Amino acid sequence: MKNEGVKLSIKEKLGYALGDTAANIAWRTIGPFLPIFYTDVFGLSAVAVATLLFVIRLGDGITDLVMGMVADRTKTRWGRFRPWLLWTALPFGVALILQFTTPNLSLAGKLAWAYGTSIFYTLAYTANNIPYSALMGVMTGDVEERTSLSSYRFFGAYFGGIIATIGVISLVDYLGQGNENLGYQYTMYVLAAILAACSIITFFTTKERVPYPESSKINLKEDLKDLISNKSWLILLFIGFVFVTYNIIKGSSVMYYFTHYVQDTDNFFGALSNWGGKNGLAGLYLLSLLIISMISTVFAPALTKMFGKVKLFIISILFSALFAALMYWLPPNAIGQMFALGLLSEFGAGLMPILFFAMLGDSADYSEYVNGRRATGLVFSAGTFAMKFGSGVAGAITLFILNFFNYDGQATVKTAEMLEGIKLNMSIVPAAFVLLGIVALLFYPLTEKKMKEIEIALNERRNAQ
Repeated sequence: MKNEGVKLSIKEKLGYALGDTAANIAWRTIGPFLPIFYTDVFGLSAVAVATLLFVIRLGDGITDLVMGMVADRTKTRWGRFRPWLLWTALPFGVALILQFTTPNLSLAGKLAWAYGTSIFYTLAYTANNIPYSALMGVMTGDVEERTSLSSYRFFGAYFGGIIATIGVISLVDYLGQGNENLGYQYTMYVLAAILAACSIITFFTTKERVPYPESSKINLKEDLKDLISNKSWLILLFIGFVFVTYNIIKGSSVMYYFTHYVQDTDNFFGALSNWGGKNGLAGLYLLSLLIISMISTVFAPALTKMFGKVKLFIISILFSALFAALMYWLPPNAIGQMFALGLLSEFGAGLMPILFFAMLGDSADYSEYVNGRRATGLVFSAGTFAMKFGSGVAGAITLFILNFFNYDGQATVKTAEMLEGIKLNMSIVPAAFVLLGIVALLFYPLTEKKMKEIEIALNERRNAQ
């Protein structure tokens, strides 16, 4: 097969991007809104929610690796990865609905429901998103084209986040008519339908091209041996965990920050806060972050050519962490400065996942180059493993810190101690955490020069076969 390095059409890139629109309708709903939904609407304690998020995500990492191996061994006339987008579209949507469904149960019953629906959701997400992520690695073998495809992917991802944010902010009050329990549930019906449709469109508009070498027909032991010996993959696993944890701590703190710390003013931002009821200003902030993230995808290919993936990743971390940390010193009525610092920080944060998933594709190429075998699904399982485990750790950190500062979401008076915890979660805590990623990137071995050598060698090898 000689077309593995093909340049992809815009239609196919946009079709692929819609797969992450689907995933992020769920992801951007769960991340910012589920913790405060559980504590302030469903009535669970901050400690209970923190423990739930950590336990669920910890166990979920195993299923990610398993799903990667299952996807690698899937053989259909549609390919290895595409059919999973079709098979999981409906279950994924149902899982999102159940996460925000609130049956009238005892406290113990509510906790059991939360665990059960969270497990179902993570399994559905895994079965959908790991094959989707791996699909990028086999649509083209061209390294630069893969970075471009990753940019399209995250344009679609941020678009999904916009749909989720607007949906939750504008529909919960409208559909619930004052009943938040029903408002969230009905809103999820709408979002789940869009999610399923986007996943199905991706199935019909994409194609798998990069062939697996015959020696890829190996056993589990050899797959794992290749993975563990892949230094670039191990480093990326840690980097993914770090930047996802960073983004989720910031994201899950937004609702707490704007609900309890920020004070409305009579200026432009105060007027806009009327949109979406009490969550309007938070929704506007989240929407603004998603728009700037979409803009960052436009600049990603050019910036990558200018600096290279590793150096750009380091610059992105420093840039984003600096402006995030500065938010700690803002007074509660400095809404304009909050938006300015948040947007600057998010531009850097928006580049991180684009670089990360492009580098995972490089890692899969490196494994094939060294071992003569390819396990794209298993390699890309690092992406969803890092995202879900990182989100669990981030949720736990956020809520444990709130609990340390005696957070009570249903209290009428917000103490200075509570507000201090909320401010730290929005600024210093995530900024300090993400700096760990720079240390790991200093040891990343796949330079731009090395990847060009690998690309040429693999193309020659595949054409010879």
